[in-house]
Formats: sequence, C-alpha cells, structure tokens
Amino acid sequence: MFAVYAAEPNPDKPLDALRVGERPEPEAPEGWVAVSVRAASLNMHDLWTLRGVGIKPDQFPMILGCDGAGVLPDGSEVVLHSVVGDASTYGDETLDPKRTLLTEKHQGTFADTVIVPARNVLPKPAALSFAEAACMGTAWLTAYRMLFTRSGLRPGQTMLVQGASGGVSTALIELGRAAGMRVWVTGRSEEKRALAARLGAEGTFESGQRLPERVDAVFETVGKATWAHSMRAVKPGGTIVVSGSTSGPDANADLQRLFFMQLRVVGSTMGTREELAALLRFCELAGIRPQIGAELPMAEAADGFHQMLAGQTAGKIVFTR
Repeated sequence: MFAVYAAEPNPDKPLDALRVGERPEPEAPEGWVAVSVRAASLNMHDLWTLRGVGIKPDQFPMILGCDGAGVLPDGSEVVLHSVVGDASTYGDETLDPKRTLLTEKHQGTFADTVIVPARNVLPKPAALSFAEAACMGTAWLTAYRMLFTRSGLRPGQTMLVQGASGGVSTALIELGRAAGMRVWVTGRSEEKRALAARLGAEGTFESGQRLPERVDAVFETVGKATWAHSMRAVKPGGTIVVSGSTSGPDANADLQRLFFMQLRVVGSTMGTREELAALLRFCELAGIRPQIGAELPMAEAADGFHQMLAGQTAGKIVFTR
C-alpha cells in the first residue's frame, strides 16, 4: 500500500529520513479495526519521529501520522484517537505509564490503511469534512484538554496563547473564544498575529511584549523562547499550562517568582477518548472549524514537512488521499 514513512532516525537532518512509497498492507488483530484513511494531519511529533525521539531504532521503518479520519469496512466514517493506552485500569489512558501514540510502537496514518484498537475510532460528525476531522485527534484534543480539563479557567477570564499560528495555538484561540474567554496571543510576525485576530483573538502582541495587564492563565507550547515572558505575564495565583517545548525545554524555572507569586505550572499531554468525543460535540454545537493552512495530496507530503520545519504554518497542514 502507499505510505509516507521514516526509513531510519536522523537527528540532524530529519527530512533525509522521509520516504514516500510502498509498505506492507497491515492486518488487524482481534480487537483492532482497519481504517481506510481519507485525511491525516501533520504534527510536530512526526518531525520528532524522523529524528528518532520517542521511538526505538528497531521500530523503523515507521509510517508517520498521529491522527486522521477515514472509513471503516462497513462504510462508517470515523475520527481516530491516537493515544493507545489502558483506560480501564487508570481511568485516563494518558496516565498509563505504558501508553503510546501512533508512530511510536504502531504504524501511523499517512497511508492507505491504518489499524487501531476498536475503542480508538469515534463517529465523524457529518458537519466536519474529512480534512477538518483529521485535525481533531492530536492538536485540537491537546488544546481542549489544556483549556477545559487542566487550566481551571472560567468564561470571562483572560488567557494568553504563546505562539499564534501552530495547530495547538489556533485551536486554543478558537476554543477559548467559543467558550467565552478573552483571548490574547503572541506572534513573531504581523502575518501570524493577523491570523490570530481573524480566528477570534481580542488582543495580539509581539513575542515578549509587555501586556496591558496580567492574565489568568498562559498556554505554553514553545518552551525556552517564551518561558520568561509566560512567568511575567500571569497574575498572582495564576496558571501556566504546558503541553510542549518546540524551542527546547531548557528554560529558566524562575523558582522565586513561582513560589512568591504562588503560580501553578500544570503539565498536559494529549487527551482521552471521552475528551475527544466531547470536543467533537463542542465543535458541532459552537459551529467552529479548525484552521487549515495547507491541504496537500499525501504524495506531496514532503512539501508539508518542509513548511513545518521552516515554521511556515498558518494552522494545520493536512494530507488527503
């Protein structure tokens, strides 16, 4: 079958490990289902896989793609949940120490067919296209959990999103606005800040710019480059929710400010199947749709990877079949 995959780990030149070609057709074991992929979205995790982060060398070749949407053999249209873990024991599969994502131990969605546990497929809302639904399982689910499960924010409060144009950031803007938050965003360029404003941000600021007032919560996916600003931006007793560190994790913790201002730093990783179901319902009820910056045939996946590596994103990059 056709697939986009990582041939081997390459920490320094990840795109040199990218291949577009044929891979064996998968067979679904008992309790798993085969999904014919119609669309799949690109995530930073796919670049980490190409670099060999979070995956053992003997797992290569590895088909890329954490999430997607497609069709079951009976014709049912579904959205994929990419976290493979034991929810029955832990109540929350993201807390399972042995949890994994597609592309870490199991082959991913950038292919004609992907196999997943039966519980990892959810009905696709009719209102969402396959391309839109393919954005839900990773970036939008991460944003939903950060905002509604981990932050403790209430409608009417002010949130700051560090970074204006990535998949999680654009999802946070749309979800926060729909939930009645005052959404502020930082961005490195005028173009990225303009995108945030179009998506519903009430205030946009240059990266590191002093804000008019401190915010109730900051949403961090950038890490080292924005951490000091996040610590200064949040009000006493406020919260910083962290789900990534794309600029590197080596941030100055600023422990004196942390304890003196009684700040809360909260980690957040992906989300549960139940949260994904709630996210899909919320998008239907609120009438919101993911911002898709580029939609490419899967055969042209290399172009999408180059855009992401260069930081040329304006929402999600989606590959279609």
